[in-house]
Formats: sequence, C-alpha cells, structure tokens
Amino acid sequence: MSQLNADRIIAEAEAKVGIADTEPAVRGNLARLIASLESTGGLSEAGLGMTRGMFLGEQTGRLEGIRWLQDRPEIAAEPVTAPVFLMGLPRSGTTYFQYLFDRDPRFRLIRTWQSTMPNPPPGLFPETVATRRAAWAESRKSHPTFEGFEALHLYDQDGSDECHAFLQQSYGAAGLHNLFRVPEYFDYLLDEADLAATYRVHKRQLQLLQHGLEPKPWALKYPNHVIAMDAILEVYPDARFVMTHRDPVQVLASIAKMTFNLRGIRTEKPVDPAEVGRDMRHFIQRHIDRIMAFDAGPHGGRVVHVDYYALVADPVGEMRKIHAGLGIDTPEDVAEAVGLWHQNNPKNARGRNDYTLEQWGLGDAEIAEQFGDYRTRFAIPREAEGLERNFEENGR
Repeated sequence: MSQLNADRIIAEAEAKVGIADTEPAVRGNLARLIASLESTGGLSEAGLGMTRGMFLGEQTGRLEGIRWLQDRPEIAAEPVTAPVFLMGLPRSGTTYFQYLFDRDPRFRLIRTWQSTMPNPPPGLFPETVATRRAAWAESRKSHPTFEGFEALHLYDQDGSDECHAFLQQSYGAAGLHNLFRVPEYFDYLLDEADLAATYRVHKRQLQLLQHGLEPKPWALKYPNHVIAMDAILEVYPDARFVMTHRDPVQVLASIAKMTFNLRGIRTEKPVDPAEVGRDMRHFIQRHIDRIMAFDAGPHGGRVVHVDYYALVADPVGEMRKIHAGLGIDTPEDVAEAVGLWHQNNPKNARGRNDYTLEQWGLGDAEIAEQFGDYRTRFAIPREAEGLERNFEENGR
C-alpha cells in the first residue's frame, strides 16, 4: 500500500495549501487507519487510488481551514451556540429526522456541497456558492455508488448533510468502518483516540461556514455522535442532544447491508456477508455501550429521546415533543412544513430497501437477546410491533 502513507499525504496537502500542519494527532489517527487498512482493508488498485484521493482531499480541506483562521483570527472567536446534535444508532431514522429539522428556518444545517467543498467561508464569498453547488452536482455523476443507494440513504443536491466529512478531516468518524473493513481502527477510535480533538476540528469548520452569516444554532446529524457525547460536551458545553431509537435488530440488518455495499466499491475480492455481520454486530454493540453509559452518567438527562416509529407515523406531533424537550416552541409554519415534507416523501418513494438479518449469518432471537437491555431501557418495540402499533393508531 505504498500509495497510502500518512506523512506523504499530509506533506502533499501542506504543499498545496502552503502551511505546516499544526495538529499532530490527525497524523497519528491517519497512520493508525492506514495500518488497519493494510491489515484487513483488502483494497483493490482502484480502491487504493480512490482512498488516497479522498484522504488528500480531506487533509487539504482541514489545512485550508487552519489557514483561514491564521489569516482571520476573529473566526476562531465565533461562538457556536447551543448546537443540537441529532443522533441514534446508525440506520435508526436519523437522516429522516435531519430532513424534518431542515424544515425549520431557525436552525442551520450543513449542506451537501459544504461538506464536500467546505472552503472558502460562504459568508465571505457568497459568489462561490452557485459554482460549488453546480460542482457538487457534476461530481455526483462520477461518484462511486451502488444499485439501490437512493433507497438506503436520502441525499439531495442542496439537501442537508451529516457531519461525517468534517469528522473525517481528523479521522474521528466511526463510519469509516462502514466504508472500509478496519475493525482495529474502529476499536482504537473508541478506546484510544482523542475525540475531543476531532470535535475541535469539527467546530472550526462550523465557525468557517457560519462566519458572516445570520447567527443560528446548528442542527448536526451523525448517528455515530453517540460514541462521543462526553467529548462533544468538552468542546460544546451547551450542546443539546436528540436521539432516535429503533429496534436494534432491524438496525443491525440495515447497517450490514449498507456496509456490504459500501465496502464492495473499493475491495479487490468479493465482500464476505458473514464477516460483515460479525463486524456490524460488534459495531452496534459498542454504540449501545456508549449510549447506556452516557444515559447512566451525570449528563444522561440532557438527551431528548425519540421513538422512531412514532416519528415516522406522526412527525408533526413528535417534533412538537422534541421542540418542547429542547425548550423551544413549534411555530405553525414549521409544523406545516414538516407535515408537507412527510406527505411528499412517503416510505419507499425512492425505492424499496429489503434485507434480512439472516443474510449476514445472524439469528434474530440471539441478537434480540443480546440487545435486550437497551430495548428495555428505552421501551423500544420490535420492528413488526412498532409498525403494527402505528397502523392501529394512525392507519399507516
């Protein structure tokens, strides 16, 4: 894997941007990620090229952010006030939830073109926005994907986007284990990595994006925020948390399907479904462990908990409860916009997303028992029970 070398990638980014890197922890994270890729990644030659290009782009974007703050130190003083972190187990409805928050003009959300082309600050250079949107749309035509992606993940040209790209600038994104088979790196991320440093990079990017614009609180979606809530509070002391809950058995089956397809884009050999099942079983368990630990800790009461099944059945009613939990009201125009978006985006409108747990070498009863304490704590029904309850209560 001579193409993947942390020192060379960062040196190339330094040369492009014209500054020296001042965040050595990122270099260490990247080196650990590359070591894990060498051990278990199984990348093809094309996958190596795509991966190196991705890593170089992320480091260029990160260093550009550092340069902007060097040139304009006032940006570093920008407050990121009371951000709302939208999270939950992966595949528990967080993207749907994000789109509902995007109906509310009181919040600022990351746009798709901002996550891939974060610089320069759009508030300072508004003339670049149209060209960046167009460039994003053009880049999507050649972006590696797989059949059925639209059914698995909402993603629109000027839609809201998650925080993965900004967390990946420092390689603190748990979703890397879905893109690549890197179990050693995933455990390193939870057990050793400085996630507060990751969120300081994340905060800098938000400061750059909001500079010169109307002050608004951010609504920041990434399911894997759940592994880092203590680190988030270290960087954002006034952060607010909203967490979706869905049957973890269903979640596991869905994230296994997503992971199987994402890994297959870059690997040399066919991806082993049973291997994905084992990886994702551990992945979800460690997310649940973090959720349960935070819930039992001193800040557990800061989380607004959301029943996924109630949310998809009655989004307006649930958003009213969520807003109340955040200490804000629900204006009627926001309620109307949420209801209209829900009406115009029915389930399976972008295609069906079918999968079973058995595809990944896993058994329903065994997994349900493993995750039983989590389901009990948050009163999470099994998928069929939740859908049946919604039909009985709401006729859908």
